[in-house]
Amino acid sequence: MPIHSAPCAAGFMRFATLTATVLALFMAAPACFPAAKAQEKDEEGAGWIALFDGETLDGWEPTDHPEVFQVVEGAIAAGGGPMAHLCYNGPVGNHDFTDFELRMEVKCKPGSNGGVFFHTAPQKGTLRKGYEAQIANTHADPRRTGSLVAVVDLAETPAQDDEWFEYAIRVEGKRITIKINGETVVDYVEPPNPPRPPDRKNRVLSSGTIALQAHDPNSLVLHRNIRIRLLKP
Repeated sequence: MPIHSAPCAAGFMRFATLTATVLALFMAAPACFPAAKAQEKDEEGAGWIALFDGETLDGWEPTDHPEVFQVVEGAIAAGGGPMAHLCYNGPVGNHDFTDFELRMEVKCKPGSNGGVFFHTAPQKGTLRKGYEAQIANTHADPRRTGSLVAVVDLAETPAQDDEWFEYAIRVEGKRITIKINGETVVDYVEPPNPPRPPDRKNRVLSSGTIALQAHDPNSLVLHRNIRIRLLKP
């Protein structure tokens, strides 16, 4: 019988380390985030649909490296290994969204990088379809949380490491709005034939699913309370 004890032990250690880090991150700060503005509070409960049940990855599928996505303490933990993406493939909207508002709560280990893709599609490696909303409060990448990557890049963000914050993305027509804890950080209207470098030629509005990014072995980003509201075209 082949002996696989060394790889298994290494895999177990990575899993145990990631799990311990996730639990420590949950205990590092209060499980709350600043309240959104009054107008946004009034909108709560109107047409919102959960994309994550808080217990399993049902309705979500990794493009590769499934080991870098776990459900821990009611959140999706992404990171601790090679770059990979977790795509929503559930029944809501037939996982093909055009105009929508997406909200979730996010918390990062210091120095972490991640992202939320939208109008995208499953693909191994780098997702080249649709837009990426950045998650990086203190990572070496200078694009900070809330950036619309390579389109509207932010040098600062109101999000903090080790604290839950609300991430809101709204797409309506050609307009993309990103809010962190109710504060608008991006308000972008896609022009006709937007200029894009060759490797990002499909970073434009169309339709598609939502994906969460696990960025690298040293990053860990938690996502919970993920919900969407479909908007009429």
